[in-house]
Amino acid sequence: MSDLTRGTAPSATTDLALLQTADACSGTCSGAASDTGEPVRGGADRGKRSGPARRARSLRPSAAGARRSGLRTACAALLVTAVTGCGAAQGGVLGLSMEPNAPGTTPASGTPTAPGTPRSPAPSPRPTGSAGPASAKATPAGVPPSGSPAKSAALVRSTAHGGRTVALTFDDGPGPATADVLDVLAQYGVKATFCQIGPQATANPAMVRRILAAGHRLCDHTVHHLQPFAALAHDQQVQEIGPAKDMIVQAGGPGTQVPWFRAPGGGFTPANEQVAATAGMRSLTWTVDSLDWTKPGVAAIVANVQRELRPGGVVLMHDGGGDRTETIAALHQLLPWLKAQGYTFDFPAG
Repeated sequence: MSDLTRGTAPSATTDLALLQTADACSGTCSGAASDTGEPVRGGADRGKRSGPARRARSLRPSAAGARRSGLRTACAALLVTAVTGCGAAQGGVLGLSMEPNAPGTTPASGTPTAPGTPRSPAPSPRPTGSAGPASAKATPAGVPPSGSPAKSAALVRSTAHGGRTVALTFDDGPGPATADVLDVLAQYGVKATFCQIGPQATANPAMVRRILAAGHRLCDHTVHHLQPFAALAHDQQVQEIGPAKDMIVQAGGPGTQVPWFRAPGGGFTPANEQVAATAGMRSLTWTVDSLDWTKPGVAAIVANVQRELRPGGVVLMHDGGGDRTETIAALHQLLPWLKAQGYTFDFPAG
């Protein structure tokens, strides 16, 4: 191994390669020193060289070319290990880093970094109390998730499309008569809306899913069907409305929609209509009461509907809450009559 590669100081008997290396270093350092404001050395002394230096200049071109590659390597080693001051200046010229990056600095583009070392400074911590762009806010109970805006609080008392249409609605189920109601509706190709009591939906999930599978729609009819509903404390009404919807959705399975709320006995108030709207439901009333819940007889039920119905009307009937034999029989008469009168069947306005 040569003196240059060992990093020891050059001696007076250094061969021609060392002299040419020193000469190159002197010239390069001169340029580097002039950039840093230090005195320029070696430029004036270069003309005073004799002996080996002159012999180097008299070398044939082929010999000088043969040594060029070795001179570059030797010069770099000398700069780094032997001439500290010149080496520091040469480091900038040759692209050699003489010391590691200072803490907190970013390596030059394309320079590999140690594993785990970030290539850019970590973002400064956010001041306490400032909210980030994606900071989440707590959602109050009963408020629909983002993307599901609250519905209008206005009462729904007409069909979705108006004209000579009618919306049939059935309350208090699902119950023992629900399957029979579904059979009659299917016989005549009619769609309807079922206003369900929460725990009854929980007890009859298969029936809830059958209703949905047949293309009918669902409505929230509270948890306990308490009356007079409007007289209940506000907090109690809240607990009757939202949880009932949750029970119906759970019974219906993923994707179940409950677009409407119907207060028991029609006990609507601006306050509970707003509660329903906040939960994503329209408050659904009726324009025709069939009075089937009073069990007045099949003929009376049919007569009530025929007398009270107007185009775009909403009819109240029941599939739960007791014996609905009269309701089933009345449907067998009403459905063909409605079709004969030119009515088509619709859902309530949403």
